[in-house]
Parts: sequence; structure tokens; C-alpha cells
Amino acid sequence: MSYNDFLENPLASDINEIRSSWGWFLALGIVLTLLGAFCIVANVTVTFTTVLMVGWLLLFGAMVSLVHAFRVHTWSGFFLYLVSALLRGFTGYVFIRYPLSGAAGLTLVLASFLIVGGIFRTVASAALHFPRWGWAASSGVVSAVLGGMLLAQMPASSIWFIGFAVGVEMIADGASLMVFSTAIHGLPETYHPRTA
Repeated sequence: MSYNDFLENPLASDINEIRSSWGWFLALGIVLTLLGAFCIVANVTVTFTTVLMVGWLLLFGAMVSLVHAFRVHTWSGFFLYLVSALLRGFTGYVFIRYPLSGAAGLTLVLASFLIVGGIFRTVASAALHFPRWGWAASSGVVSAVLGGMLLAQMPASSIWFIGFAVGVEMIADGASLMVFSTAIHGLPETYHPRTA
């Protein structure tokens, strides 16, 4: 995409606003890439850490919801609120008590997230055509392929693939952000998008 073609893009006016923050985009891209590399190296540890963190967060959320449910016990939606809190707490307990089963459940959720998120990112970046949009589209394709691989290798993949997939996803996002930051930094200092 040429510079003149980009000026026709509706995103061109927004680039002026974020142009001065290109260094933050670059720093975030580098941090995501480094964290992604760590997740790939320690994939089993990251998988079980993720399951335990989600379990504890669900338990904490259930306790807060339970206290809140009893504080509004006269409300007509009290029973549904109570059941929701109990189910959240039970799910958190299962994740903490049986992390292997929790990993299998989270693997299915993660696979769905990767497939849907990857398709959305690919389509959105192709539709918006921001600078070097192909990198973001490639990142979306990587996400969707990882989700498909994850589903194809279930249940064995649930032990290590969460950590691996999170790592690859972070590296792809980090690379996409680094390329985007250099693209907006490389645009001419003074340009004004064309107005219709």
C-alpha cells in the first residue's frame, strides 16, 4: 500500500493522534515477544499456572458474588445470583483440585478463542488496510491455525499446548506491534489526511 493510498483510509486521521506513542507500541511488542518466548520454553509450567490462576480467580469471584448475593437477598433475582456464585465457586474448586481436567476444559475454551479471534483479526485488518496490515492479518492466521491444531490434538495437547499457544500468540502479537510501531514512526512528520 502506497502512502497516497493510505491517506484515503479512514484510519489516517487517527494515526496523527497515536504517532507520538510509537515507542510505547514498540516496547509493548518487545515485552510480548520476550514473554511469549518464556511461555514456549516453560509450556507445561505455564499451562498449570494458568489453570491454577483461573481457579483461584473464579473462587475469589464466587466469594465476592456470594457475599453480594446475601446483601441483596430481598431482590427478586437473588436465587439466580446465588446459583451463579455457587457454580463459579465450584468451577474454581475443580480447576484447583483437578488441574489436569481444568487444563482440558481451558484448552477447549482457548482453542475457540484462538480460532474466532484469529479469524476476526485477519478479516478486520484486511478490511481496514492500516500500514503494513499484512502482519496483523498473518498474526490472525497464526492464531486460527493454532486453535485448529489444539482441537485436533485433544486431550494430549491439554498438558503443554496452553503454554505453547499462549507463547506463540504473544510472539505474533509482539511482532505485529513492533512492525506497526515502525510503520507509524516512518510516516512523514507533517501529513494531513485528505478530507472529502
